[in-house]
Amino acid sequence: MPARISMQDREGGPSAGAGAPRATRELDHIAGDDGLPVFGHTFAFLRDARASLMGMHRRYGPVFRYNSFFERSVVLLGPAFNEAVLFDRERLFSSRLGWDHHLGALFPRGLLLRDGDDHRRHRRLMQAAFKPAAMRRYVELMTPLVAERMQAWSGRRPLRFYPEAKQLLLDAAAVAFLGLSLGPEADRVNRAFIDLVTAAIAVVRAPVPGLGYHRGLRARAYLTGLLRDLIPARRDGGGDDMLSQLCRATDEGGARLHDDEIVDHMVFLLMAAHDTTASALATLALALADHPDWQDRLAAEGAALGAPAPDLDALDRLTDADLAFNEALRLYTPVRTLPRRTLRACAVAGVKLPANTQVWISPDFTHLMPEWWSEPERFDPERFAEPRAEHRGHPFLWLPFGGGVHKCLGMHFARLQVRMVVHRLLPHVRLRLSRGRRPAYRFLPFPHPRRGLPLVLEPR
Repeated sequence: MPARISMQDREGGPSAGAGAPRATRELDHIAGDDGLPVFGHTFAFLRDARASLMGMHRRYGPVFRYNSFFERSVVLLGPAFNEAVLFDRERLFSSRLGWDHHLGALFPRGLLLRDGDDHRRHRRLMQAAFKPAAMRRYVELMTPLVAERMQAWSGRRPLRFYPEAKQLLLDAAAVAFLGLSLGPEADRVNRAFIDLVTAAIAVVRAPVPGLGYHRGLRARAYLTGLLRDLIPARRDGGGDDMLSQLCRATDEGGARLHDDEIVDHMVFLLMAAHDTTASALATLALALADHPDWQDRLAAEGAALGAPAPDLDALDRLTDADLAFNEALRLYTPVRTLPRRTLRACAVAGVKLPANTQVWISPDFTHLMPEWWSEPERFDPERFAEPRAEHRGHPFLWLPFGGGVHKCLGMHFARLQVRMVVHRLLPHVRLRLSRGRRPAYRFLPFPHPRRGLPLVLEPR
């Protein structure tokens, strides 16, 4: 059951919006603490959000006051609260206002920064680019690149897996989303996305030259110019890439997206298509290096597929690969916390939240709750298979792609990319940790093993 929510002042109560005062001292009634002077829990959150939230949970329970990025907020932990906030039956929580502080200037007007009817219209326009016909074409566009890159990886000892995966996924997204090979510009594009994502978690959010936030704004300007130059030809052409499809997409009234809207969506999609998936793919590679039995199982499944260039239907048969990918997403969820902001005063499970309160939920915390998952810190893909199916214990228990109306539009594309890599790589090589040492994790800007995850790829 979702956590019970009731509204306060339904008719005349305060509402959040541009210029509305943020809830600060009004949160004194909620258990918690404000952490360090000025900075609160910001540095603990940036260092390891998982450890910080788990420590607060041990002291205060599943609902507590938190202080980060110069603002008090409320953290709600567990699947019932995930459902209450993400399903949002009463439309009390704004995704746009929740993400605005971190993403507003860097990824403006992306789907996460839209609410209500505006969000619904844009999501419908973009859905055409993720339908089966489009996905089939993406497989065809990406297959030569993945085949070439996997062949190159197989001859590398050791291979720094994480940066190589990031580069592969960026190049694949460029082919499928933009219909082009980035060539010499690929490094600059990759650097721009690193600067953008790093700026999203910057503590000092001022355009001061030399600081991370300023570099992020410059990266945004560069990517905007790159994409804007491509739009005229895509509007007039008949390409199958995602940019071409967004240029041609129309809503129920026949209206199309404006150039600025297309740029905003593409910048966000390109980032998500390579950064978050690279994080999950690196976690999967590390887990497989630690668990040779699962590595062999995925290699056998890929070899049994037979086809040198499998189509979308064939890739859908890689069910063991899906189980392992699900488990990698559970263990180190790429997007570890999700913010929202209350639009009106309300009460969640009896806890009163004023209007304009920043609220956080944590998929990462939920994915490790021992009351829902057996041995939650152990790599065990079978937990997702029948008859166990632990992820079905609650509709909002496993949510690496979010949930509700803002559930990730590209989740099937991410899964498709991982299947293509697994199918092309594992039947031919074994993954082994370089020097036998298991690297620790870094958590920013997305979780990934330290030192780039050096692996030895041994021929089978």
